[in-house]
Amino acid sequence: MARKGAPKGKTSEAGPKVLARNRQARFAYEILETEVAGLALTGSEVKSVREGRVNLKEGYVRFEAGEAFLVGCHISPYEQAGYAQHDPVRPRKLLMHRRQIDRLASKSREKGYTVIPLAMLLDGNWIKVEIALARGKHLHDKRETLRRRTLDREAEKAIKGEL
Repeated sequence: MARKGAPKGKTSEAGPKVLARNRQARFAYEILETEVAGLALTGSEVKSVREGRVNLKEGYVRFEAGEAFLVGCHISPYEQAGYAQHDPVRPRKLLMHRRQIDRLASKSREKGYTVIPLAMLLDGNWIKVEIALARGKHLHDKRETLRRRTLDREAEKAIKGEL
């Protein structure tokens, strides 16, 4: 069922489509809270993102003068763009409400906290980024995560073997 005012063929039940994911983030960081923000992109960046040519691994959010910027995120150049290419690692402005920016900025100033991108999403025709307030895990926490993952995998194999 298409929502009222949406173009034909577009449905709202599917939800946003994940274009890129920062898989390392949930292993290296403890995620405390998440937000979804819009992203100011150029035309060739939009084309590359829609093709999934994005790397969020080194990305983080920097706050300057009441604005939020996604820094370190690599969007590969779009081959058919010709002369209108973009810089692959330029800082990109996040589109958020002032209250959200101020709240995240104040929390990220505390020692040990940072704001990182988790995923890049396609919501209708809009490209958005899911960001998270996170705290870095220590080595023993990472080992615990690996141990728990291994135990879960073995338990799953045992359950499948019994059936």
